[in-house]
Amino acid sequence: MDEQWSFVCHKKQQRWLWYAWQPHLKVALAYAFGPRADSTLKQLLQRLTPFKLALYCTDDWGAYERLLPEDKHLITKRYTQSIERQNLNLRTWIKRLARKTICFSKSIEIHDKVIGTCIERRFFNAFKS
Repeated sequence: MDEQWSFVCHKKQQRWLWYAWQPHLKVALAYAFGPRADSTLKQLLQRLTPFKLALYCTDDWGAYERLLPEDKHLITKRYTQSIERQNLNLRTWIKRLARKTICFSKSIEIHDKVIGTCIERRFFNAFKS
């Protein structure tokens, strides 16, 4: 799991993309938008319940420690290279996620729909023929 920063209108109005990544299949399992807070992680975990995950590999962000089961949570950088690489791919594909850009959204709804549509087309439709 990881989170990625972006903004709507101006950099003070932060918007975070949280998503779960399956490194062996190289697909996003689920995603959620919101602030960098426990509420957004709870939303993501709710979307992950059908998957019955055995292990969560994350960085050392406090929300992960508070909300993930301790016996299934591994805090390490060693197994997060794949998701960090995916963050770079998403920033390349979607200019709204780039740190320095002139391409940004003016509304939260459009921001979430543009990024969500890209993720859905790239990962959720990957198994359709």
